[in-house]
Amino acid sequence: MNKFVKQIGLAALLATSALMPARLALADTPTNGGDIIVTYKDDIATLDPAIGYDWQNWSMINALFSRLVDYKPGTTELGPSLADSYDVSDDGKVYTFKLHPGVKFTNGRAVTAADVKWSIERAVNPKTQGPGAGFFHSIVGADKMTAGTAETMEGITAIDDHTVKFTLSQPDATFLNVLALNFASVVPKEAVESAGGDFGKHPVGSGAFTLKEWTIGQRLVFQKNPDYFIKDRPHVDSFTIEIGQEPLVALLRLQKGEVDIAGDGIPPAKYLEMKKSPEFEGMIVDRQQLETSYVTLNTQVKPFDNAKVRQAVNMAINKDRIVRIINGRATPASQVLPPLMPGYDQNYKGYAYDPEKAKALLAEAGLKDGFSTQIYTSNTDPQPRITQAIQQDLAAIGVKAEIKAVANPNVIAAGGTQGQAPMVWSGGLGWIADFPDPSDFYGPILGCGSAVAGGWNWSWYCNKDIDARGQAADAMPVPAKAEERNKAWAQIFTDIQTNDAPWIPVFNERRVVAKAKRMGGPDEIYIDPTRVINYEAIYVNK
Repeated sequence: MNKFVKQIGLAALLATSALMPARLALADTPTNGGDIIVTYKDDIATLDPAIGYDWQNWSMINALFSRLVDYKPGTTELGPSLADSYDVSDDGKVYTFKLHPGVKFTNGRAVTAADVKWSIERAVNPKTQGPGAGFFHSIVGADKMTAGTAETMEGITAIDDHTVKFTLSQPDATFLNVLALNFASVVPKEAVESAGGDFGKHPVGSGAFTLKEWTIGQRLVFQKNPDYFIKDRPHVDSFTIEIGQEPLVALLRLQKGEVDIAGDGIPPAKYLEMKKSPEFEGMIVDRQQLETSYVTLNTQVKPFDNAKVRQAVNMAINKDRIVRIINGRATPASQVLPPLMPGYDQNYKGYAYDPEKAKALLAEAGLKDGFSTQIYTSNTDPQPRITQAIQQDLAAIGVKAEIKAVANPNVIAAGGTQGQAPMVWSGGLGWIADFPDPSDFYGPILGCGSAVAGGWNWSWYCNKDIDARGQAADAMPVPAKAEERNKAWAQIFTDIQTNDAPWIPVFNERRVVAKAKRMGGPDEIYIDPTRVINYEAIYVNK
């Protein structure tokens, strides 16, 4: 038995820990107190941790709820949260967690091991229609629950009020990271049931903040949880999300000191001006991220059910031109994995831009005159302009793509509805790693378990042979077989794109956000390696 008390290390990621710094030195001393204002153009879809899964609501959900383990702010290092300690069996299949005593939900009830079990089962249950079920595939009984033949998972046992045990069907190199995801957040059953399907608007958790107000289309107000069980957290007293702010207007307000974070980022048209202007010195957070922006091709919708058609449209897109639209804040992508991710194949070049070959492939597929389709996109700049460039490239090979520019929640809903969206440009919703491991770019967005209603596998791609290879790769012990495991994942992604092409990987984008000068601390406090904005760790210089 391996015993870790009050210290949950990054055991599952020893092979990838060089990807980002394990710990970042804080340049400033936190100043407790104060309030911050964040702006977004679109409203929030939900604050339900079993359902919410976009870059916009991820941080807010994370602030409202607690999980067994969590990342230390500004790092990729896992540390204790609801769990004070855990044991792992020698064969890597049994994890036993001891809960921190005295933790309460904001409704006043104590958090128990039974709540942990019920919450994860709820996230996996297909009736929830959440996108996170595939992450928990290694727990015994998860397959039966996702198939709808069981209501509970035998692999999760509440031994007593403070002890919960997980039994896995095989070792899983990412299991601790999965338990740090929002989908593993612990919720009270009675609050979910009393909300009558509206828990996402009336969340009850045990996190650093509580939701004080939500005026649809206007604002959300979060206040510090006075009973939060982690000492000296959070640093700020409250934060307010203002809705309906155009990104350019938000930047003007930022300059005036009226807001603290422009949540939608810096529009490309404004980026170079801001970067050169002394007025914005110290206000731009610009860093590399584990991200891929892509077009999904719905493998269940004609004519994208034909691999030749999917390969053809891959060849039709001029990625260099698209990168120029965003002033070079990205690099063209050849594959699903971003370049900094272990498993990235440096030798794989993907599909070259070749409209003539694309036309020939369409002719082989019986579509020499092209076809008509639709492409969904976010309505926030620059996404409509990028989608227009994609539309023009497709038109050059005879494909007429109607653009459906809608708010982010509507893009997510269309992608997660079977048969609805033939194509989705993910820009603004591009895939950012939940944790720095190649499996995270497969299970939730390409695996069979995520090709479900409400899932993020918007290509509705399911290859059971690939699923089995992915599970075999995750069963390899880390760090002993880290290199072999990374090679296995590299081959999986190469085979997916070469043979099946359910995506058009377009570019790997840098994350650029504007923040007020009064906000102290290093950039990583605001753009955390494990989430977009870490509200729990934010502090201000008064």
